[in-house]
Amino acid sequence: MPINPVDESSLRATKPRNYYLVPLIFITSLFFFWGLVHNIDPTLIAHLKKTFTLNNFESSLVDFSVFIAYFIMAIPAGLLMKKWGYKSGIVFGLLLFAVGAFLFIPAANTHQYFYFLAALFVVASGLAFLETAANPYVTVLGPPETSSFRLNLAQSFNGIAAAVAPIIGKYTILNNTHISTEEIGQMDTQAKAKFIQEASDSVKYPFMILGFIILVVAVLFIFLKLPEIGKDKTETRTRSFYEILRIKHTRWAIIAQFFYVGAQICFSSFFLVYAEKAAGLNHQVASNYLAVYGALFMIGRVVGTIFMKFIEAPKLLTIYSIVAIILTLVAIFGHNAYTIYCLLGIGFFISIMFPTIFALGVKNLGEDTKTASSLIVMSVVGGAIIPLALGYIADLTNNIQYGYSVPLICLLVVAFFGYRGHKPSLK
Repeated sequence: MPINPVDESSLRATKPRNYYLVPLIFITSLFFFWGLVHNIDPTLIAHLKKTFTLNNFESSLVDFSVFIAYFIMAIPAGLLMKKWGYKSGIVFGLLLFAVGAFLFIPAANTHQYFYFLAALFVVASGLAFLETAANPYVTVLGPPETSSFRLNLAQSFNGIAAAVAPIIGKYTILNNTHISTEEIGQMDTQAKAKFIQEASDSVKYPFMILGFIILVVAVLFIFLKLPEIGKDKTETRTRSFYEILRIKHTRWAIIAQFFYVGAQICFSSFFLVYAEKAAGLNHQVASNYLAVYGALFMIGRVVGTIFMKFIEAPKLLTIYSIVAIILTLVAIFGHNAYTIYCLLGIGFFISIMFPTIFALGVKNLGEDTKTASSLIVMSVVGGAIIPLALGYIADLTNNIQYGYSVPLICLLVVAFFGYRGHKPSLK
């Protein structure tokens, strides 16, 4: 597809503000779609664990497949956009997304867990392209001073997906919930094969429908006119990955994003375990609190977006980080049911961190935004690594609360980024 880069500053100067409205609406829709996939993962993990009688490590490979895809595909995504532009990255990401969704069909038909992981890896590879393109693109669709506001607004739709995905998963994927793991183990070969077939089909059809929807969205983007933000006329060349890493605020954004994503996965993935051990709640009751956690995360995105109209993004990020740190300390050393309310509060206050760190990390980079974006997206691999540390400490101390010292350290890194590490430097 033809790409006609234009000077970013001249584009903003000559085009009316509503020139960005339609592109912004379409780009924002992407945040909902990848949020849908990420937030249906917990349902998928529980379902596949039961279907294939997996242990905890084996079921955790679902999350690993997602985050390792981001790590592997982020740089290729950045290189593709550097050569062909944001629109190409978005369309290619959508096509990969759709292919991965359709791969759930043979995965279900073969009844092999590995094929489900492979399909999920392809889906996540598409998401890596989408996030590498959409996150920075939102920041340049308008005045630079409101880039964090726009990104938080778009990420609010990711929060909406966090509330919707569990409901979709409950009524489409989760079936045979009345059958226990023990009962599955006692089934004869024919009965177990029938159970696995039904359970696999319950995953196949939702992803097949999602694949068709994503294909339609890809076609719409092919014909949609998107302003391509190109090189500034004063620039002679773009920076290499190594040179991008030498830019202080971008380097700190990569570090902060690594630790933030790790902390977010810790809080959500271990929520039920924490609720049972620290607050004495059974899984049925704790699941209700987990739904509230997701809702507060969504509300936090919306409220944070509003606050950014009045408070500078770095200052708000610092304030939210400090409050989250205090709540985490109570969650570590507190007792009884009130500790669970601390986790709910944490969900609210960490909600703005990803988009804010991202927007501050690519600020003032011009054409180098694409390269920096891919590096920041790569840093989400923290979601695959840091939770392992929480689990290790929790097992070592036989106390899940002490394990939360890991996300506490992560939040300290984010607070530093908001206080000092974000300050722009192009040297």
